Amino acid sequence: MEIMVPAREKATLYLLEASFEDAAYPGQTFFCRHGALVEGVLGHHPEVRDKLTIERIGFPRPRQAVIAAIGEANQALPVLVLPAGETSASATGIANGHAFAAGASAILATLAERHGIPVIHP
Repeated sequence: MEIMVPAREKATLYLLEASFEDAAYPGQTFFCRHGALVEGVLGHHPEVRDKLTIERIGFPRPRQAVIAAIGEANQALPVLVLPAGETSASATGIANGHAFAAGASAILATLAERHGIPVIHP
């Protein structure tokens, strides 16, 4: 008799859009260096990228999708939100029943822990 192991629910990675404008700096277009670092690592490890749900969010606040997941106080991006009930030693917070890793370093450490990718060299 074959035992079925349920598939692990995907974590959600919230990133800013690839390029965006900030009303505080009219006429300029930006990218997020922290999100770009995470995306670069995922480009080297597509098998991990495929295990995530990735949502691109506009720069202006409020960021409703992030608020719905982990609350208004946690809108800084990038952020990796783990499935309900899961945690990580690299999580930076818990909100609405979800552990999350905010910032590139915490996200990459969490991905290394959960998916076995290399860690950042000190």
